[in-house]
Amino acid sequence: MATKKARITKRAVDALKPGSILWDTDVKGFGVRCQRRDKVYFLKATVRGKQRWLTIGPHGSPWTPEKARKEAKRKHGAIADGGDPAADREAARHNPTVADLCERYYEDYAKEHKKPSSAATDSANIENHVIPLLGKSFVADLTQAEIDRFKKAVKNGKTARPRTEAQQGGPGVTGGPGVANRCLALLSKMFNLAERWGWRPGGTNPCRHVDKYKENKRERFLSDKELAKLADALNKAESENPYAVAAIRILIFTGARLGEIRNLEWAHVDMEQAKLALPDSKTGAKVLFLSAPALDVLANLPPMKNNPYVICGKKDGSHLVNIQKPWGRIRKRAGLEDVRLHDLRHSFASVAASGGLSLPMIGKLLGHTQAATTARYAHLADDPLRAANEAIGQRIAAAMKGDTNGAEIISLPK
Repeated sequence: MATKKARITKRAVDALKPGSILWDTDVKGFGVRCQRRDKVYFLKATVRGKQRWLTIGPHGSPWTPEKARKEAKRKHGAIADGGDPAADREAARHNPTVADLCERYYEDYAKEHKKPSSAATDSANIENHVIPLLGKSFVADLTQAEIDRFKKAVKNGKTARPRTEAQQGGPGVTGGPGVANRCLALLSKMFNLAERWGWRPGGTNPCRHVDKYKENKRERFLSDKELAKLADALNKAESENPYAVAAIRILIFTGARLGEIRNLEWAHVDMEQAKLALPDSKTGAKVLFLSAPALDVLANLPPMKNNPYVICGKKDGSHLVNIQKPWGRIRKRAGLEDVRLHDLRHSFASVAASGGLSLPMIGKLLGHTQAATTARYAHLADDPLRAANEAIGQRIAAAMKGDTNGAEIISLPK
């Protein structure tokens, strides 16, 4: 094997031929050997009386000559302090990090047991927060105090990973109390699994007793005037993106979730029975009934050839991916820049509640599986009762005054 000495630089490494070794003139024992496929940095040193060849890593990202040289110096320092880098590396192989836990969680649990949209949200929170802030920590060593610091860091929008322009506005990127709570719940699940997999002793989940942040549930309902403004903006946007406009109108008339309409296929639409038979949703298979206005939207939206989706995208056979962009233009035109697409679902429920429908009925329409989810609309359900109570009071007062032409009693909702 050919060997030579020179300061290790990128040019010198690129010039190496298979089977040769270049020893660095700056750091004793630091070298790079050219194998058949890779050029690998290493450190030859005496550790506790024995000569060891300690691999640093292959040439290329992240191992540049300078980074590899710094790592060689670090290993020299560890050896001088009585350490054994090879033994430390072997121990680390049997002491998984949080990054290792994230990988196993996603592959063995999230992909198998969660809906794709939920798994994608977990993946975003893992990439944006968990790995940058905790990835190098050992699963077995993580403490409650470290989890609490992580929670605060996410709330304040801190992350060790720079955000690209494409990431702006993505799931879990910006942080805040809500994102911190989701990340805390995600970590708690991962550490429960770590206990099951034998990576931590049972009953030691460090997320236990770490309090979640109080969240102010945002409720935004469109008034009749705002609905009229939105309708006008949608009419004006019809020629720009008819499929996006159709999607928004269907959301308004059904109270459906965005994903349910974005992924809707014509095979799930029953125009005769006026319903959508969704094979899968956030709460499983469900039926959405279609009112006459919703049927009208679908009737005026012809299927695209060779595309199974109702809301077609630009690519053949695909659905519209980015509804948020056209929605941003439409709501700005309507002067409703604080309204989210999900608020259309809230508005549907608010109209139902103020119209006298019971909370269980509203829950059925929205596909809620928990009564507590529908309870947020309880105060709106009081409106028709207030009106009825006022009418009764006025009629009684009129009768007591001898006025036989008093206010009529309105029918109470059944």
